[in-house]
Amino acid sequence: MTQLLPPPSADRLTIEENEFRILRKLVYENFGIDLGEHKRSLVVGRLQKVLRQRGLPDFAAYVEWLLADRTGAGLEELANRISTNHTYFWRENSHFDYFVTTVLPELAERHRDHGTRVRIWCAGCSSGEEPYTLVMLMKEVFGADYAALRPMLLATDISATALSTAMNGVYAGERLQRMPEVLRRKYFRRTGRPGLWQVVDEVRSEIVFRRHNLMSPSYPFRKPFDGIFCRNVMIYFDKPTREALIERFHKHTVAGGFLFIGHSETLGRDTRYYDYIMPAAYRRR
Repeated sequence: MTQLLPPPSADRLTIEENEFRILRKLVYENFGIDLGEHKRSLVVGRLQKVLRQRGLPDFAAYVEWLLADRTGAGLEELANRISTNHTYFWRENSHFDYFVTTVLPELAERHRDHGTRVRIWCAGCSSGEEPYTLVMLMKEVFGADYAALRPMLLATDISATALSTAMNGVYAGERLQRMPEVLRRKYFRRTGRPGLWQVVDEVRSEIVFRRHNLMSPSYPFRKPFDGIFCRNVMIYFDKPTREALIERFHKHTVAGGFLFIGHSETLGRDTRYYDYIMPAAYRRR
């Protein structure tokens, strides 16, 4: 009979320098996230439950188990725990304004003339607020042309937990407070639970959700995208990782296509891949 180790006690949940160094290396090499020394307490806090659930007495045992795991489940669980998925609808709304007034009319004209479909990618979609908003806006702007333009919206994230929330499309009312009233009324319905709202089926069905690691050396996309949204993701990456990611995005953006990043992020105005348009918005050269 297998005997489980006793759960770790609160006073034993500390992480030694070598253990933290190994975790930092694993996280950086697999997910591109740079866990600085100031993130040590965050790592301990987010992994305590994992140790308890797996009956591991301390971080030394956890690191040993993680390194021995060949299924990939341990790394996936680690990614879910350390990923930050704080977001809400209508965040950094200047991008949505530009998307409506400039990007979508241009894409509609381009794809109507060529008979091709609009392709948008949300890279790091978190719990789904961003891709759902983009579909709502495309429905509003394209109107009767929506079916003919056949928009394709791909939403990816490294966190399986975040993707599960995104696919359900259920949100607390406070997450919707910044949304324009016309969109809230049209594209959300009440659930049977107090204070919770769900995105309507006609919007949810328009999005392809997939788990994807942005650190993969190559991406499995056969066609480039008209626009890529990767907002508030690169703040966790160091400069070499950001530059490599931007190069990969460039390969998967159509000529003249758009890239939106978070307002706390920048490519630098001298980037060789994209031209600066407005804060945190760029266009492929």
